[in-house]
Amino acid sequence: MTPRRFKVVIEWDSEGQEYVVRVPALPGCATHGRTKAEALERAREAIEGYIEALAAIGESVRDDDQEVSVEEVEVYV
Repeated sequence: MTPRRFKVVIEWDSEGQEYVVRVPALPGCATHGRTKAEALERAREAIEGYIEALAAIGESVRDDDQEVSVEEVEVYV
């Protein structure tokens, strides 16, 4: 089996006191963890489960990955 790589977005949730991880290439694929390492491990598990669920319904993952960038927007309030 050939490994695949997915970009993930990791954000700290101060309210929940945990890291939240989203996978832009897989809509709705998200998870969380108390540490970055735990969040990334759970992301691997979530991605595997997502791909297995797609396979179960006869669909495949798109080959193109999503571009991810971090930008700043200045606002005046």
